[in-house]
Amino acid sequence: MTGLDSSPVEPAPVDLPPLTEQTRLEAREIMARYPVARSALLPMLHLVQSVQGYVSPEGVTLCAEELGLTKAEVGAVATFYTMYKRRPTGRHIVSVCTNTLCSVLGGQRIMDALSSDLGVHHDETTADGSITLEHAECLAACDYAPVVTVDYEFYDQQDVESARELVAALRRGDKPEPTRGAPLTDFKGISRQLAGFSQYADSSAAAAAIDAPGALGPTLVGLRLAEERGEAAPDMPRRSASSSSGAGAAEAAGVESAKRGAPEPAGRDTGDGRTGTDTPAGAEPGTSGQGPGKA
Repeated sequence: MTGLDSSPVEPAPVDLPPLTEQTRLEAREIMARYPVARSALLPMLHLVQSVQGYVSPEGVTLCAEELGLTKAEVGAVATFYTMYKRRPTGRHIVSVCTNTLCSVLGGQRIMDALSSDLGVHHDETTADGSITLEHAECLAACDYAPVVTVDYEFYDQQDVESARELVAALRRGDKPEPTRGAPLTDFKGISRQLAGFSQYADSSAAAAAIDAPGALGPTLVGLRLAEERGEAAPDMPRRSASSSSGAGAAEAAGVESAKRGAPEPAGRDTGDGRTGTDTPAGAEPGTSGQGPGKA
């Protein structure tokens, strides 16, 4: 489910890999990328997840110590985003879209079948540790519905049988090629990539992990039909002189700029000589870094 997850962090299993000094050094490397250190929290959570397979109590502590935050502040972020897991995950995370279009075309049937086969429900892991199954509210690929992802790589236009075959292959240790995107690795690997580090052992392996070409057929159907029929979107109506002031003038300028291929108009005037696209970061500890400091 999307939104706030109030479930507690589960105690660490006895065989959990430790967060080493190398992990801490990499966390500091992430922090160095940002002008405000706490902005590094999201990739740091992916980093600890890439080592331990979920955001453990130890991972929360490491992030809090390095960023000067409380554990509650770190936990508030880790429980909001569903990509941060609150219990140990399987080798692969299988996400089944059950939102409107995917569901109508069979997404819920896929979820039900996999749940029955694996003996798990949403956000649960198989006994052999191979698969964590979850339903997703939307995977942003409606033109390829029904969609399943494995470790966030896409397997498009699935049905019950193809999804079953995919999961059976994953449990055997195989890594079927995604419909599009990079070759499949595992959940820890993709978490490391999301933290901003290479998940591959050497440069040759990284170079080989190129995105598969996408046919893009379903995505381009509307464009192809429009070209065949000679259809085009109508021009936006011009505003009258009496209404072309304030926000209306800015909007009209933006439309005309886009038509001419010119750059978008500059940011809004804040009255102090700065534009709205160049707001200084906050100077106060704990600010979001998006607003000015005290006058």
